[in-house]
Amino acid sequence: MTNPNAVLEGSIRQIGYVVDDLDDAIRRWSALGVGPWFTIRDLEQPGCTYRGEPCDVTISIALANSGPMQLELIQPHGDAPSIYREFLDAQGAGFHQLAYWAADFDGAMRRVEAAGWPVVYSGSGGTVRFAYVEVDPLISTIVEITELNDSTQGLADMLEAAAASWDGVTEPVRSLF
Repeated sequence: MTNPNAVLEGSIRQIGYVVDDLDDAIRRWSALGVGPWFTIRDLEQPGCTYRGEPCDVTISIALANSGPMQLELIQPHGDAPSIYREFLDAQGAGFHQLAYWAADFDGAMRRVEAAGWPVVYSGSGGTVRFAYVEVDPLISTIVEITELNDSTQGLADMLEAAAASWDGVTEPVRSLF
């Protein structure tokens, strides 16, 4: 940890946007030269917790890099309560979160608790744990902490390499699965 007073280690690795139309958002970002986009559609997130209550959420996501920065577009499906639906209902589509990737997820969560930052959404994507916390609203609506493991690092490396070699035309949208 470079700053002993910092609650979170490392640097911001991802910027997330909640959208109401994933394909339209991909088209808009692609027009800025960002891509290729890798999608996961109708991803079920069972067993999550939203503001202290269990919830099962279904989302579609798209991931791409712009240089070393990863971008995530998230479209919630249905009316199930979630951090994404809350945001869309309150503000409409737009910037939602900054994300840190924590090699020591448990340690990061202990520091979050000690800082008094409320965890408003959390779960596991099967092999990857994540938590969304409310911090200083002048910094970000939400800060996401994602567990950095071999799976998340491998995906990050693949996305960065794809962006570096993309010609801006070929296969702008690709499925992760």
